[in-house]
Amino acid sequence: MRWSQAFIPTLRDDPAGAEAVSHRLLVRAGFIRQLAAGHYSMLPLGQRTRLKIENIIREEMNRIGGQEVVLPTLHPAEIWKRSGRYELMGDNLFKMVDRKGVEHVMGMTEEELFAIVASELTSYRQLPQIWYQIHTKYRDEPRPKAGLLRVREFTMKDSYTLDIDEAGLDVGFEKHRQAYLAIFRRLGLDVTPVDASSGGMGGSESVEFMVRSDAGEDWVVTCPNCDYSANLEKAVSRVADVDDGERAPSPERLATPGIRTIAALAEAHPDVASPERQLKTLVYVVDGELTLAVVRGDHDLQEQKLLDATGAAEARPAQPEEVKEALGALPGSLGAVGVSGIPIYVDEALRGRYNMVTGANEDDWHLTGVDPERDFGEFTWADLRAVAAGEPCIACGSPLEMRKGSEVGHIFKLGTKYSIAFDAYVLDEEGESHPIVMGSYGIGVERNMAAVVETHHDERGIVWPVSVAPYEVVVTVLRADEEAAAAAGEDLYRRFIEAGVEVLLDDRLERPGVKFADAELIGIPWRVTVGPRGIEAGTVEVTERATMETREVPLDEVVATVAAAVEAAR
Repeated sequence: MRWSQAFIPTLRDDPAGAEAVSHRLLVRAGFIRQLAAGHYSMLPLGQRTRLKIENIIREEMNRIGGQEVVLPTLHPAEIWKRSGRYELMGDNLFKMVDRKGVEHVMGMTEEELFAIVASELTSYRQLPQIWYQIHTKYRDEPRPKAGLLRVREFTMKDSYTLDIDEAGLDVGFEKHRQAYLAIFRRLGLDVTPVDASSGGMGGSESVEFMVRSDAGEDWVVTCPNCDYSANLEKAVSRVADVDDGERAPSPERLATPGIRTIAALAEAHPDVASPERQLKTLVYVVDGELTLAVVRGDHDLQEQKLLDATGAAEARPAQPEEVKEALGALPGSLGAVGVSGIPIYVDEALRGRYNMVTGANEDDWHLTGVDPERDFGEFTWADLRAVAAGEPCIACGSPLEMRKGSEVGHIFKLGTKYSIAFDAYVLDEEGESHPIVMGSYGIGVERNMAAVVETHHDERGIVWPVSVAPYEVVVTVLRADEEAAAAAGEDLYRRFIEAGVEVLLDDRLERPGVKFADAELIGIPWRVTVGPRGIEAGTVEVTERATMETREVPLDEVVATVAAAVEAAR
């Protein structure tokens, strides 16, 4: 491609409101343009890179026996109601009604549709199967931001394993884990597989692949001394023992006028109410139902864990008036003692604890000597607390570390949830009918493009790995209006094409500084600079974008030299 004929609308300034590095650079370098919040157009450079990412994904999926399909994006809402996810996904679904009054949704994931197709299987002899597609998805994100990292319309590779039993699922799950590691390695991404919440997908196990990123919306908890790693939404740690002293025979009232916080109560009554001796009672509205979550006073609630424990789609803190009406007191004086008719979830760190202090559900009063197992009514134990940096690793006891990350892939063991819902059964060797055991595996294409930029850039612009660069080499002609320079540039352009190198010829009548700045902003891995002086000397300059190292190479050797470097880096 000749730059003079290409559409590459580079910008000198960052776009307004762009905070993520990938957002700024992809817009400035002419890869993408925003149509509306969460919706982006792929310009020619962006499409070239996106297709390369798709092809890497496709090659690795085919390598593990995947079969590519394309399923509809517009789904009858009845399908999602049948699986129970119409209500579970709530406002995240784009919903519409056709001219006949039939409700539809725009697919954000397609477990339901794959289960419907799988219902045509009849025998264990047809298993295992791996099906996948690379397809547009839609999600009504409430706050799209960070460019391609959080959007409403995106391309996703979603694949599915179909097996007769859990042992088969384990094999398919591991195949995908290894395929994903290969994909990310080829994209130039250093990923950390972490334990994660399955959320609305359901299933028994899920693993996220996280890339370190300041623009990421997730926190990754890792141990520096062993292989433990987890999303903060799923992370656990060791909890130090607390000496509760002598068990009180029953709770006793404690006047606490004007005290509304854990810290204030600890300061006023340090002998009985240190933070680790307090119960923090939080009131949430979970899928429309008032619910209590109880954690230790010095711990924080991890809301996703509450959702996982309850199986709910949405949870929000209750408003003060809702709390007052239900419990008779305002936050700061709340507790679970004597509460009935309201679901109560108690954090596992409180199992076996006694002589605790909690609100009495009467403003300005607390209770001491509380034993949750003795004094609470009906409740459910659950892992609810958020892990903090420095806490001991659950596996080896070393202090845990925490960093921000961006999810670039997610794999799930779904089990039989969707196959049962859509009658996807097969007969085993004995002729017995069994629901197909499913796994689900997703990679966001544009999100991975952004993740590459987040981790491969410098002060000049993007530094693409060769595997996904829109072009591998740019031939920059310094004096395109001079016959000798132009002819040399054309010759190199032709020879690079013949050598199988993806090359962009910068034949624009622009100043050298403009050409260099654009090439560096776009991030093309190698630049071959053709100038009048070099032509006279029989040399050209070769600059590697990753290191910005420049060397002179004989004109008649440069194509072979650079082509070999490109091939080695592919």
